[in-house]
Amino acid sequence: MASSSLYLDQVPGKGRGVFCADDLEADVVIESAPVVVMDAKDRVLLDQTRLHDYIFTWGSQQDQCAMALGWIPLFNHSYSANCEYFMDYDDELMYIKTVRAVPAGEELTINYNGDWNDSKVIWFDAQP
Repeated sequence: MASSSLYLDQVPGKGRGVFCADDLEADVVIESAPVVVMDAKDRVLLDQTRLHDYIFTWGSQQDQCAMALGWIPLFNHSYSANCEYFMDYDDELMYIKTVRAVPAGEELTINYNGDWNDSKVIWFDAQP
């Protein structure tokens, strides 16, 4: 589950980012967190706030949104992420798993497109 050695630090051009003080092996779950699920009406309201940048599309029909608790909303995007996120709609959980070994001190990133190596352009200007 969540590593007690996760920490936040500033990332130039990105704001805050998630890091780990320890080396991490590949295919290790480093974070598991409950989510607060909201409907499409709530999504319209949230999209008008700063929370827009921290919510995930949710549900088997992709007609809901969710705010993950814990560290998950603070993982920055990368087109070649070292972690991947997964959604458990039934138990209303999200978790983050490493896709490769990550040395201590390297920023932990996810690809906001869902798959860790998806190169489809996202909604904001991101570094490759």
